[in-house]
Amino acid sequence: MAAISAQLASFKSFSRLLKDKKCSRFRCQIKSFENQHSNWSVEFLSGKESVHLIRNSSPSISMAASAAGSAVKPAKKVCLFYCAETEVLAKRIAAESDAIELRGINWRTFDDGFPNLFIPNAHGIRGQNVAFLASFSSPAVIFEQLSVIYALPKLFVSSFTLVLPFFPTGTSERMEDEGDVATAFTLARILSHIPTSRGGPTSLVTFDIHALQERFYFGDTILPCFESGIPLLKNRLQKLPDSDKISIAFPDDGAWKRFHKQLQHFPTIVCNKVRIGDQRIVRIKEGDATGRHVVIVDDLVQSGGTLIECQKVLAANGATKISAYVTHGIFPKSSWQRFEHDNGGQPEKGLTYFWITDSCPHTVKEVKCKRPFEILSLSGSIAAALQV
Repeated sequence: MAAISAQLASFKSFSRLLKDKKCSRFRCQIKSFENQHSNWSVEFLSGKESVHLIRNSSPSISMAASAAGSAVKPAKKVCLFYCAETEVLAKRIAAESDAIELRGINWRTFDDGFPNLFIPNAHGIRGQNVAFLASFSSPAVIFEQLSVIYALPKLFVSSFTLVLPFFPTGTSERMEDEGDVATAFTLARILSHIPTSRGGPTSLVTFDIHALQERFYFGDTILPCFESGIPLLKNRLQKLPDSDKISIAFPDDGAWKRFHKQLQHFPTIVCNKVRIGDQRIVRIKEGDATGRHVVIVDDLVQSGGTLIECQKVLAANGATKISAYVTHGIFPKSSWQRFEHDNGGQPEKGLTYFWITDSCPHTVKEVKCKRPFEILSLSGSIAAALQV
């Protein structure tokens, strides 16, 4: 009661001040009324002084309110759809943030083999930020996923993001002879014509695309976001007991152009391929491997022949340990079996580590818990990209 009487007295004084001809103008600024249970009072001085509206609260509450005012904006809610191949990765992504909600799709086929697809609760995603986690691991699955990708933006969603960790036709971008078909350009054109959502063009998130020029294959109706798995590698290297002895080796000039800026703080070794007759021989172009734990870095691996030749030449030139990293472990026909573990420091016989990401789900299943392979998950990077 005493507090209420005191505030009433303050407002009565304020009323008298308003009637005073000397106070014909006043300014009152209220910054926030978000906290409904706060007590407020008016503080003023006669004359030319400003009138202040002050909240009565303890110092701790004031500090908390100040911190809340400078806090980051709330996380963007995202409905994440996925295909059968990417279910494990999708669950990892959802575990990274409470703002990401997983949504399933009924992947069925008719008797003739064509897709019979259904998006449950389609009305429930209206006005939502929607994403689809795709895996174009083979031509057989691309058509059914494209059907879903083209359908989702048309369900009155607020925005649509396509997450395609591995852009699969990226290794077929060259046209050396008349008649060669650049399938990378074909897929880029298909993705560039995804229908726009209510929020505008589709965003495309992909990692370490094979050829740098491929980013220019996409049209103006899609917004490609080119991410990299290299930060995952750098974090892993920092945790190694011999992190101070790491050198980075690039198997060719293309890998150096793609990644050297992200790895510029490490000593660098650059290899190149020399053709002698029908043979391709790998040689060290620059850098010194002596006494170093050398990590071979490239964007992808298929048969693994180039990496194995790099391993041999680095071991012959004094590397004490050799490891490898690729963002995309494709390994057709189980070619990952060519890579052996070094059995405790025998670099001429194998690798200490072979790091890959989970951009290729089939490979992850095959090499899981098999040395020297170790999986670096893209889940955190994708969860962050979905907040852009």
